Amino acid sequence: MASSLSPECTPLKTTYDTCFNAWFEGYLEPAVSKTPAERTAYSKEKADEFEQKCGKVWKDYKACVQNAMKASGLEGALQQARDEHSLAVPPKAESSGH
Repeated sequence: MASSLSPECTPLKTTYDTCFNAWFEGYLEPAVSKTPAERTAYSKEKADEFEQKCGKVWKDYKACVQNAMKASGLEGALQQARDEHSLAVPPKAESSGH
């Protein structure tokens, strides 16, 4: 596993990556064998499980990275990139002439 943006965040990243990978393995395999209705209920159950098992370390890691970005001056550059190339809205499809 790679290091984090900031060395003080790397232990949290390692803990989170381990937690997420274990959770995701347990999520993915059973999810593919369910009907769409079963999958919806299963997804809710697994989201709750993720929050219980990995939620706190994710929030701690995210806060650490955000603080490191502020300290290094990257926060402004990231916001500028978001403003210029927002992923919140899907890009409009090019007209195909049809």
